[in-house]
Amino acid sequence: MKLATWNVNGIRARKDEVAAFLERVRPDVLCLQELKALPEQIPEALSCLPQYWCYWHGSKGYSGVSLHVHKEHCPDQPRFWHPEFDHETRIVIGDIGGISIASMYVPNGGKNYEAKLGFLRALEDFVASSRGVGRKLVLCGDVNIARMEVDVHPKLRDERVVGQRPEERAFFASILEKGELCDVGRTLDPANEALFTWWAPWRNMRQRNLGWRLDYVLASKDVAAKAVRVTVEREGNTSDHGPVIVELELDQSTLSA
Repeated sequence: MKLATWNVNGIRARKDEVAAFLERVRPDVLCLQELKALPEQIPEALSCLPQYWCYWHGSKGYSGVSLHVHKEHCPDQPRFWHPEFDHETRIVIGDIGGISIASMYVPNGGKNYEAKLGFLRALEDFVASSRGVGRKLVLCGDVNIARMEVDVHPKLRDERVVGQRPEERAFFASILEKGELCDVGRTLDPANEALFTWWAPWRNMRQRNLGWRLDYVLASKDVAAKAVRVTVEREGNTSDHGPVIVELELDQSTLSA
């Protein structure tokens, strides 16, 4: 199973790049964030992808997420749903057999830091309750936190900056612990000090790979154990984020159960 997550920073601006990415990578599950568009504003070429079950969940000019599941791996339409704390089109979950896969976009926190902390508290409760009922989770998307110091280029490290603050990282650690989740990217590539997914759009930050790791695949431990490869595509798109691609050796029976 090939799973991809990408903050596109505007689906209408990136419509051709998303279409090309789908054709080239052919993910089994695609999670997109920061659509900045209502469902009826999604470009026609993407609004109905014949090979995918598609769920668009967006607002005009702000936030928004989507989830796309290849029909080959899920013959029947998944149940798409939202937890109670989804107030700004920030999370959609699809149940694929015994696994619940989420596309999520955590608030940036630059303008409303308390709203970000509130979202993280609710997410913490959600993963704990999911674990309590035995739900297997895969959370994909832009968490807007550099989980550890290594997830920020040395020249950009500053614990006073939103996205690097100790309380944010403490929430991140608690979410992993209470949900019994693994950070798949870092687990597969533990020694990579240049594993970034976001670059400020100035001063050639992307070309110099002066970035942050903000985009993650967080999976229940038994699902994460099936992960074999992670890739971040730094080049080839005009979003300020790069797609993260994770490959999992999951049995078809797990997906269709």
